[in-house]
Amino acid sequence: MSAALFNRNPDLRRLSDEGYKMRVEGGSLVMLDVPYVNAKREVKLGKIISPLCLAGDVTQKPEPHTVHFEGEFPCDAQGQPLKAIAAGSLVPHDVHAIAQHYLSTKPNESGYTDYHQKMTTYASIIAGHAAQIDGDASPRKFWQPMDDEDNIFNYVENASGRAGIEELTARLSNERLAIIGVGGTGSYVLDFVAKTPVREIKLIDGDDFLQHNAFRAPGAPTLEQLREVPKKVSYLHGIYSNMHRGISAHAFELNAGTLSVLQGVTFAFLCMDAGQGKRLAVEELERLGVPFIDVGMGLELTDGTLGGILRTTLSTPGSRAFARQKISFEERTGENIYASNIQVADLNAMNAVLAVIRWKRYRAFYRDLEGELHSSFTIDGNMLLNGGAEC
Repeated sequence: MSAALFNRNPDLRRLSDEGYKMRVEGGSLVMLDVPYVNAKREVKLGKIISPLCLAGDVTQKPEPHTVHFEGEFPCDAQGQPLKAIAAGSLVPHDVHAIAQHYLSTKPNESGYTDYHQKMTTYASIIAGHAAQIDGDASPRKFWQPMDDEDNIFNYVENASGRAGIEELTARLSNERLAIIGVGGTGSYVLDFVAKTPVREIKLIDGDDFLQHNAFRAPGAPTLEQLREVPKKVSYLHGIYSNMHRGISAHAFELNAGTLSVLQGVTFAFLCMDAGQGKRLAVEELERLGVPFIDVGMGLELTDGTLGGILRTTLSTPGSRAFARQKISFEERTGENIYASNIQVADLNAMNAVLAVIRWKRYRAFYRDLEGELHSSFTIDGNMLLNGGAEC
């Protein structure tokens, strides 16, 4: 991935050709092994890290003009901090600390024209002082950009780098998800998790993608696609595999003969109707020790308006009994208007949002102080109630 990106873009290729050790990490452009001087006048090696602004696989004008520097705070040849490039004129109290320091300099009000200009400017300022102490100190060692074939995306995920949350995003990278049921809510769950670096996403659903599904799922299928009557999992796989490499489609319902598909899963989203299939899924996930989130929606038509509740229940190895109290396995009846495929894409999306946020909190991407196991969102009044806590 990195080598191809460097070959396509003249500014990145020039950095490589000139001998800088470059890599794309977590959506950021990184210059490695940059010599710098620390407060003890020792020559060390650090990293210059810049957010990478891309349109597909084509670099754009660098924004912002700032970078982070990983290492001790860079100093001049006399061991004095380089205050001129300290962002906001702030220099850490402990210049010996190994950290990411925020640096700022730009050639003019317009900023940098490309990434070659940006990265070499910072490298020259920082490494120039190191060369005064060690004549061989140079960031130009003629390394080749490293290929990143293990990248789970088909193009660089640079959103995390721009936000500075690469380490948080990496916490999701070993996850292997199953989405059981990819109708209204499940399809939105896919839309959200496909934008994370999870290793695998299994889509499990035996139903066809019909016209009413088009009004309850993200995106907009063509009339020709609807005429083909694709399986839900096939239709969604065709869209989201454009971005994420780890998606697989399993066009069948869960039963005693197909439960093996859950082997290797580390987390699951149950977005399926109540019934025997759901009971089998829950029992198998419990047997495998896999945490999962079950979602549900109950709607009613009263006095000409819709009301109802969205439910999100987290089941972990330590909270199975509590979750079982909240999860229904009873077949829906005609009394529940949602069973008639009413078009409620906004509620499907809301249910998916609540589920995905709960998963990210469970995996310590988001802060989770309460640790609730169950939540219900009442449409009227936007009331969100939490219940239970993991032991």
